[in-house]
Amino acid sequence: MTTKAYLEITLSINDSDRPAAAKVYQKYKQPFLSGVAGATSKELLVRTEDVQVLHGFTSVENAQSYLKTPLFTKDVVSELSPLLKKDPEVRIYQVA
Repeated sequence: MTTKAYLEITLSINDSDRPAAAKVYQKYKQPFLSGVAGATSKELLVRTEDVQVLHGFTSVENAQSYLKTPLFTKDVVSELSPLLKKDPEVRIYQVA
């Protein structure tokens, strides 16, 4: 599967909560890759100022659809919400 779109979610998380956030990432990485339509990759990017999760998809439509799945809305969001300092930034990019 060729990646044609990326979903980037930027999270503002205290340093002390980053290990807990990394556990959420690890817990849901394989269910994302094996169960979400069009999923091609998932990477955790750590910077001093924030943490980003970069999701690869076969289409922009698949990236948009993932944001409405129970895996995202019920599982991932519910576990990450207590760790967030502010609302996440969500962006979808199409590969040129």
